[in-house]
Amino acid sequence: MGKFILITGGARSGKSTLAENITDEIGDNIAYIATAIAFDDGMKDRIKKHRESRPREWTTIEKYKNFHKLKDDDNFASYDTVLLDCITLMVSNLLLEEEIDFDKASMEEINKIEGRISEEVEELLDTLYASNKNIVFVTNEVGMGLVPSYKLGNIFRDIAGRINQFLARKADEVYLTVSGIPVKIK
Repeated sequence: MGKFILITGGARSGKSTLAENITDEIGDNIAYIATAIAFDDGMKDRIKKHRESRPREWTTIEKYKNFHKLKDDDNFASYDTVLLDCITLMVSNLLLEEEIDFDKASMEEINKIEGRISEEVEELLDTLYASNKNIVFVTNEVGMGLVPSYKLGNIFRDIAGRINQFLARKADEVYLTVSGIPVKIK
């Protein structure tokens, strides 16, 4: 089985750069799973910059759900290493797909949503584990910032934080990036 590396840190902390460098070191045939959706000019610019920073020989797969379908993809089977950037955008996309008024949502409804998101993350990890690939995930550390003043922000932070904890337990190595400096924490 390949190695699973999780990279976390705050916004603009150098997570993606570290992930790309590690991926380039451990992989030969690399698939980059991009979970971002270009919903505004700022995100379009971020996506453009990320594309420009990656080696051209890497294959980009734009996807944030239904990872079980990769099992049937012959091209995907040929990759030895997968870099996914980023888990928190994946969680955000899945959360915002829900047709619910989060301000009025009950805890039961929120727990069901978290269950669906957790299942998607577990499906992703199971798919990658089954293919014996090296795995590098990028995620934002959401526990060091301000407590959001609105309900959806709190829901997102709580779900993303628990997903990050789950992934950190599963990972072989975990790095925290601070101001572009990586610190190995596991």
